[in-house]
Amino acid sequence: MKIKKYLNVKMNNILKICFLLGGIAVVVSCKAKQQEEGQTVKKPNVIIVITDDQGYGDLGHTGNSIVKTPTIDNFSAESVNLTNYHVGTTCAPTRAGLLTGRNCNRNGVWHTIMGASMLNKGEVTLANVLEEKGYNTAMFGKWHLGDNHPFLPEDRGFQVAFHHSGGGVGQTPDYWKNDYFDDTYMRNGKPEKKEGYCTDIWFDEAMTFIEDKKEEPFFCYLSLNAPHGPYNVPKEYYDLYKDETSLIEAQKRFYGMITNVDDNFSRLLKKLDDLGIADNTILVFTTDNGTAKGYKTDPKTKEVHGYNANMKGVKGSEYDGGHRVPFIVRWPNGGLTGGKSLDNLVAHVDVLPTFISLIGEQYTSNKTMDGTDVSAYLLGKKPAPKRYLVTDTQRVNWPVKGKNSCVMDDEWRLIKGEELYNIKKDPGQKNNIASEYPEKVAEMNAFYEQWWADVIKETKYSTIELGVEEHEVLTCHDARTVDFYPPWNQQLIRAGKPMKPASFSVNFVEGGKYKFYLRRWPKESGLALGAATNDGVEATSHTEAIIDGNAMSFSKAFLKIGNKVAQVDVDNKETAAVIEMEVPEGKTSLLAYFDMQNGTPSNAFYVDVEKMK
Repeated sequence: MKIKKYLNVKMNNILKICFLLGGIAVVVSCKAKQQEEGQTVKKPNVIIVITDDQGYGDLGHTGNSIVKTPTIDNFSAESVNLTNYHVGTTCAPTRAGLLTGRNCNRNGVWHTIMGASMLNKGEVTLANVLEEKGYNTAMFGKWHLGDNHPFLPEDRGFQVAFHHSGGGVGQTPDYWKNDYFDDTYMRNGKPEKKEGYCTDIWFDEAMTFIEDKKEEPFFCYLSLNAPHGPYNVPKEYYDLYKDETSLIEAQKRFYGMITNVDDNFSRLLKKLDDLGIADNTILVFTTDNGTAKGYKTDPKTKEVHGYNANMKGVKGSEYDGGHRVPFIVRWPNGGLTGGKSLDNLVAHVDVLPTFISLIGEQYTSNKTMDGTDVSAYLLGKKPAPKRYLVTDTQRVNWPVKGKNSCVMDDEWRLIKGEELYNIKKDPGQKNNIASEYPEKVAEMNAFYEQWWADVIKETKYSTIELGVEEHEVLTCHDARTVDFYPPWNQQLIRAGKPMKPASFSVNFVEGGKYKFYLRRWPKESGLALGAATNDGVEATSHTEAIIDGNAMSFSKAFLKIGNKVAQVDVDNKETAAVIEMEVPEGKTSLLAYFDMQNGTPSNAFYVDVEKMK
């Protein structure tokens, strides 16, 4: 009996173990299947916060003892820091490279104005790829990659877009009289007024999107315009620095804008924690070029104001101070934590391939990629790739070989093909040692020659599409000027100086009769062609002045599309000179200008285009 009882107990235990193991096998099998089907393992969210004109030295943790950035400094201490990360030297080229993985000279964005800040139609963005992989996508703040079709963010993979126009608040394409406070922005192509300070609004909108999409993977591109000029900030943030005697007045506002960003970044971190999604979110804080206002040397006294992390050059410079910027990334579930610093060469063009790899997906471009997947380097699995990269400052009508170029690897910089610096030994780039290392100079120049030959084959102007919407607006910001800058901000529009006529590259997607409204002031202003304004605003401690608008007086208006020319007499009491024209479908040039009463020609500052039914 005892033996039988023992055998029964033994058999029951064996059955229980088999059942348990079978259950585990079923659970494991189900989990694997769910992972394959994406039912339980959610892909990481991706948030990129990128500021405008904030340099490497404009943060506390990089050595600035004046600026107040406690949140970002703490974030750095719990994240991975790329300390040898490089971008373009100005804002639009950086954003174009970050979103495409391709150098700005390849993708149509080698400038910030002059029709060279519009991302070529054929480019694929990070938002395009993530949307294809099942992500919800949104951008908030500064776009600066084109204000017409097919360049708008909603054309480039962003399902939700809420942004100002142009390269900064108050620039020519932006809604009239925007000044950072209580402004009107574009929501998927429609103007919408918001109460509050713009940086606060961008974060508010981003957090609303994040909360709404928290159950699904999302990509939030929080592309800030601060601390880009005009240097306008709520007074309480200026007051944090008003007694700092080492700073000039503009720097006090600039630093105030940065601290406002820091406070908003704190709100974002709290939101992620409150929603319980912080651990599975790849969160980046970075900037788009060297400092614009955080470092200045008085030309007379040689007194230094601000801090530049001991680098040479600022925004727009080919030296490290123009393009080495912070890149801080945190992803607890992926092991990107701990305050580690990685000092091998990485760049903005690496973001797309790297992030697609981090989320466990693959992407193969049909175009030449300047960036590479450095995810294994970030995760500590492999060394960084050994390679050369190029950044430059063009800011001209068409890219010029060698202009303000920098060829880089982990420790060397070749500037304009002539100056050589070892960054490890000489981070301030004070000692040009090209004569001591002619072989290194030759090697780096050879790479540049090969790289440039490949790049320039792809370089092309972007073409604005007309006829997509019933009403579209061209602004002189995007006219293809050659030897001069157009009036790229509203202060210059207000100044009322004639602009030499310059054409737009356009593509009428549908032929037919169109009506063109040639304007000096934008439509939303309601101002007549010949009007002056007395709505200027005096500067305060924390905001810049806005000038009154000077009058201009016109006699005739001209429109040239391809070889067709039309003209009308101008009534300066009307808001626009209106010209109708039958246009064929296809690519062409569009030139719209006035003759002033004194005979001087001047481009139309704004041209509204309506397709007639």
